[in-house]
Amino acid sequence: MSWLVEPLGYGFFVRALAAGTLIGAMCGAVSVFVVLRRMSYIGHGLAHSVLGGVAVGAALGYHLYVGAVVATLVAALLIDRVARQQGLHADAAIGIVTTAMFAAGVAVVSMTTGSGAGIEALLFGSILSVTGVDLAVAAGVAAVFAAVLFAYYKPLVFVTFDPDVAAVQGVRAGVVDVAFNLLTAGVIIASVRVLGVLLVAAAVVIPAALARLVTRSFALMLLIATGVGVSSSVVGLYASFHAGIPSGPAIVLTGAGLFAVVAVGAGVAARRTGARARRDAEALPAEAAQS
Repeated sequence: MSWLVEPLGYGFFVRALAAGTLIGAMCGAVSVFVVLRRMSYIGHGLAHSVLGGVAVGAALGYHLYVGAVVATLVAALLIDRVARQQGLHADAAIGIVTTAMFAAGVAVVSMTTGSGAGIEALLFGSILSVTGVDLAVAAGVAAVFAAVLFAYYKPLVFVTFDPDVAAVQGVRAGVVDVAFNLLTAGVIIASVRVLGVLLVAAAVVIPAALARLVTRSFALMLLIATGVGVSSSVVGLYASFHAGIPSGPAIVLTGAGLFAVVAVGAGVAARRTGARARRDAEALPAEAAQS
């Protein structure tokens, strides 16, 4: 049991574990909406925009979160505006806006010296880099996330499944879309320290993809995805501590492993069900002939 208790003796690990649990829950919950909206690219895109904001903010002497918040919120609003242009879809808007912001970040980073270690932690996540401020940010975003999800659960679900009908029924679909983008942006910002810019996208896709294999009930998907997000974060952080690898890859690989196990199990179950159905279908003519 020492492998389980030993890490808890380090303050940085306790902070990372607390932040990772909150982040895992948020990523798992938001992933259900992301996957069902077929906007899996948004996590990837918004995370990349963070790098642009952090790099520009750092160059101007601002704190990491100032640049991250400004860049991600601007990206979320621009994605909504560009997506409303005639003939364009959300994936095109995400690609245009966030790639441009990522390119700006890379350009700024390339002109900045002495930032290699910090940028590596930002790209791949690090349990060593999680501070009390990061934990406070994760807790604050989690509180807002829970409040918004509770208050606007029905409109979010309505717009997720059928935005056109939702608008006819009086739901302000445009406002809900903007709120969803901003909510996702908040989750991305809170997740960057633990998961890293390059790996946040997987955390907002894998939990819902796994849940989708298990159930078609939206409420149950939400619960399962949240549980998967938390489990992946906790197990991944322990793996990161003991194996000495960045926390982002450890968490994502844990989630991917869970998905692979469930996918294989679902495939085996589907084949057994199909084989049983075929046997039953073949048995019907024989039974009819005997009667």
